[in-house]
Amino acid sequence: MIYLISRSIAQGHIAGLISLGSVALGFVFFMLCAAFGITALLFAVPYAYDALRLAGAAYLMWLAWQALMPNGRSPFQVKELAVDGPRRLFAMSLFTNLLNPKVAMLYLALLSHSSTRLTAAC
Repeated sequence: MIYLISRSIAQGHIAGLISLGSVALGFVFFMLCAAFGITALLFAVPYAYDALRLAGAAYLMWLAWQALMPNGRSPFQVKELAVDGPRRLFAMSLFTNLLNPKVAMLYLALLSHSSTRLTAAC
């Protein structure tokens, strides 16, 4: 939510909508993975989960480095941001969402719980 709000404030409502569409595509990807059991496989193999988790942490560290680069100003100082194009906005939003394992865990929990209730009802 903060990512979408910051993009909307910094670059306008079109950038916010592009970012929202990309985040929604990431949600659809995780939903399909959970529906087909790929997410369960990801959490059954600890190394796969760790790889996703560490890739997400590395991405966050890269974003922090971009914000705190040498010769940069304080991260709290107001500055003019470069305007990102639609492709870059879409890619950054999708990448940010796909490297968030909490979303995969959410869909796995929701879909496995509902499929268990359906099986028990039959």
